[in-house]
Amino acid sequence: MRDDGGARLGPTAPPVTAPVPTAAVDSATEPATATARELVTTLVAHGVRHVVLAPGSRSAPLAYALQAAEAAGWLSLHVRIDERVAGFVALGLTRAGAIAADGAPGRPVAVVTTSGTAVANLHPAVLEATHAGLPLVIISADRPHEMRGTGANQTTDQVGIFGTAVRYAVDLPAGAPGGSQLDQILTRALAAAQGLRSNHPGPVHLNVALRDPLAPATPWRPGPPPAPRRVVAPPAAPTPEALRAGPRTVVVAGDA
Repeated sequence: MRDDGGARLGPTAPPVTAPVPTAAVDSATEPATATARELVTTLVAHGVRHVVLAPGSRSAPLAYALQAAEAAGWLSLHVRIDERVAGFVALGLTRAGAIAADGAPGRPVAVVTTSGTAVANLHPAVLEATHAGLPLVIISADRPHEMRGTGANQTTDQVGIFGTAVRYAVDLPAGAPGGSQLDQILTRALAAAQGLRSNHPGPVHLNVALRDPLAPATPWRPGPPPAPRRVVAPPAAPTPEALRAGPRTVVVAGDA
């Protein structure tokens, strides 16, 4: 199992404008566990139905929350030990969803890793997703800010690790307020992944700092799935442009 850290603070949460889906999280729940449960609830509310998990120590709260959500019938969880494999399994699920959507924005698919070099192993799949315009959601667990840049083993700087290959990236600090602020961040991320404002879908990166304790004290038993959310209307399809007749031309369409 891997563990890691970074050095920089991410963007602050935008102003509150959206209601919060019910997460069924008790106020006494450990902060890391509460964040993981809220995050999973919001992902499901925004249409995520497949999640690929490459398990590790720092991502334990997310793993427990995902397992409970699958047991409740909220989503399908696919576990892969190797992070590079996990990235390409998620990429394939994303592509299959885009084909099934018949031209409409496909459902986003999430891939979850622990911290450290685990995150870097997703880079090939991220590049494939950005070139193909696929809504891949990368969720990487990270150390809390006070444990980043300490010289410990695998204290990788995960903030902005994918550079310009992602449509949206955010660093969620450990213990950050949940509720509407977390919902607003995820709303922006998933809208960017699906290209709902830009007609330019692609991968997004959520770097989630989690502080000990990482294992929940009590199990989570989710109820019915959260109500679906649609906060951004899809943009109109671009108008086709007629090309003037010219010399004989070969057109190559599709992925390179």
